[in-house]
Amino acid sequence: MVLSAFTQWLVNPRRNPLAAVHQRVISKRLRNYGLRYDDLYDPYYELDIKEALNRLPREIVDARNQRLKRAMDLSMKHQYLPEEMQEVTPQIEQPQTMQQDSQARTTGPEVTVPSLPSVTDKLQTPFRSYLQDMLALVKKERAEREALGALPLYQRSIP
Repeated sequence: MVLSAFTQWLVNPRRNPLAAVHQRVISKRLRNYGLRYDDLYDPYYELDIKEALNRLPREIVDARNQRLKRAMDLSMKHQYLPEEMQEVTPQIEQPQTMQQDSQARTTGPEVTVPSLPSVTDKLQTPFRSYLQDMLALVKKERAEREALGALPLYQRSIP
């Protein structure tokens, strides 16, 4: 129990100042290449990660692959993302003025046209997780199957 409390304190960046420094360093390095922490998991190393990635929606997996390709390209060129794309905090939109607000109410419903992604859409979120919930579910299902004595869904085979 004491060891568990110590390890919780050790890795919690809100309690341990060294963990907070480590988190800032990792965040900076991930933002340099436009990656998220979950992008660093290798599906060939652990089969649970591969299964979790297979269960995620296609858009999320495609976005992950794009981030990884962009990071490899930047690494090969010995470059980083531009500074405006490395921003973490979203820019605050300017509130509407009273005149714009009244015009919007009197003209009726406005037709919106899809626009190109703005700078705020490209802001980095290095610690926003997309894989952890699915990975926890896969590990829970695997543990349950082992407890029940069922065959595993996937096995590592050596060719």
